[in-house]
Amino acid sequence: MKEKFIPTGNEFISLPCIREEDAAILDFTFLHMGYKGLIDVRGTKQTPLFTPFISINGLDKTVQNVKWSKKNDWIPYFIGFADQLKVYGTIVAPIGERGFAYRLKFVNETESNLRFSAGLKGEWGDTYHSINEDKKLIAPKFYYQSGWNHSYIFDMRLGTSIFAFAPMFNCEITSSCDLRENGNINYRFEKEIFLAKGEEFIFESYWGLGFEEVSAATSAKEMLRHGFDWELLQTKQWLASRSKLLKDEEMNSIFNTNLFFNFFYASGRTLDTEELVLVTSRSPRYYVSAAYWDRDSLLWSFPSILITDAEYAREMLMYIFTRQIRNIGIHSRYIDGTLLEPGFELDELCAPIIALYNYVKTTHDYNFLKLDVVQNGVNHVLKILDSKKHKNIALYETFLQPTDDMHVYPYITYDNVLVWKSLQNLSEIYSGIWEEHRISSLIIKAKEVEEAIYMHCVKVYEGKKMFAWSVDINGKWDIYDEPPGSLQLLPHYGFCDSKDEIYSNTVDIIRRPEYPYSFHDSYIADIGCPHAPHPWILSIANSLLCDRVEHGKTMLLRASMDNGIACESVDENTGECATGEAFATCAGFLAYAIYEAFSN
Repeated sequence: MKEKFIPTGNEFISLPCIREEDAAILDFTFLHMGYKGLIDVRGTKQTPLFTPFISINGLDKTVQNVKWSKKNDWIPYFIGFADQLKVYGTIVAPIGERGFAYRLKFVNETESNLRFSAGLKGEWGDTYHSINEDKKLIAPKFYYQSGWNHSYIFDMRLGTSIFAFAPMFNCEITSSCDLRENGNINYRFEKEIFLAKGEEFIFESYWGLGFEEVSAATSAKEMLRHGFDWELLQTKQWLASRSKLLKDEEMNSIFNTNLFFNFFYASGRTLDTEELVLVTSRSPRYYVSAAYWDRDSLLWSFPSILITDAEYAREMLMYIFTRQIRNIGIHSRYIDGTLLEPGFELDELCAPIIALYNYVKTTHDYNFLKLDVVQNGVNHVLKILDSKKHKNIALYETFLQPTDDMHVYPYITYDNVLVWKSLQNLSEIYSGIWEEHRISSLIIKAKEVEEAIYMHCVKVYEGKKMFAWSVDINGKWDIYDEPPGSLQLLPHYGFCDSKDEIYSNTVDIIRRPEYPYSFHDSYIADIGCPHAPHPWILSIANSLLCDRVEHGKTMLLRASMDNGIACESVDENTGECATGEAFATCAGFLAYAIYEAFSN
């Protein structure tokens, strides 16, 4: 049976693999600007990084029969049993702290007195550098006792420190560490406990993260000084202020869980510079983790952030218009803005304009538009856009499709609708800021794109007009659709009405049983594509946004996804994750679609 994981985290640290079975933490990750991506600190295949345990007469026992819940749809807690003891556990990565805390409460519900030891044990195995692919960091690991925490410091050094982490505890403990021949570090932190009938004991560990010894230890000490209850309350209040209650109660938990997964796994602050950066996912379980895509961050992740935290959304845009603007529209980049994967994508070029429009229309922060970095960035986008226009026709080419796969024909209908939308958006928000003739020029260009789409991208199939997926201007075109940039979204972007005949014909054709990726008669009946030949969660989100709300809800309730969190695609027969676990930006788009469908 496939292992299930529960993630949590905050802006500095992620815990992507909390194992459901025994409440073990397999790894933690953090972002690092100097290394252009993610650092993943792991246990081993045999021994997790941290495992709760009890020991009776020298025999270790882990927690069994674990039942999980979440506080505020984000903070995991459980009830389980270890031998005769009832065990309660809560794992919180407090807002604003560099680290996390793990509370274990042991309760004696037997008729006898119990004597045992309990705590956390584990092994620090390999550490990985993750940007799409995982590579081992080749550097020695150290552990030592430190006066800063009267316990142990663990760090990795390559000449100087790369990072460090350190524990502190709410009670006097017995600790032991061992550096093994393979360089791994094995450790054990436990407390001798005696419980009479009905008594309980709380064991708390605080794990601080930092650049070196002092920062790691004092990060743990900060949490210890505040105390677990205080940190938990502050985090719950923060989450509560950003969560939403929807009119459809069945959607609340799915919405908020994916909202927070997007918030904390599609963005974060780097350990070394403390800068906010945007990524596909801070979980190495996602197959293209820890890199930046304009489309993912701005068309998918950004809208749900804007719903709940406009100030944070503004900071996201500042990151785009400073760090990322130089290579805007290029397939993917590192978190510092430098080029990762080449290849021009028209939807990605349009993404910052659409996000900027949505931000300004939501917040009325028109002063943001006047910032030099923003205006320079917009001008840069428009300059690139002009270079992609056909010399005679108001259609714009792309090299890669929204799946990042190679195009068949260079003029994609969906992409050109985004061009139309971007030009319209700029003419609206910059009216009164830019010169009138420039605004008029944008309006004219938008109209020309609209006319060109209807002239060159509308084709006749089986006697009915429909939108082609892509065209070459010389008569060639194809019937196709991709969930990451679907023709189903044309009404969502305001290009046409959902009742429009051409649009309706298009949707009917790509959803009919004969279309190879419609999954028309399946348990999960939504669209896929060759990139991942199963129904996509993005397609379910598209349905929610385009007047197929009941269908989308039915599909969503059937899809277990990645243990309740958005993945790339699901098995058409079971609804379980098929590809792309821990897809954080997709979780953002799903949350946004749920909100749009069920908030009114």
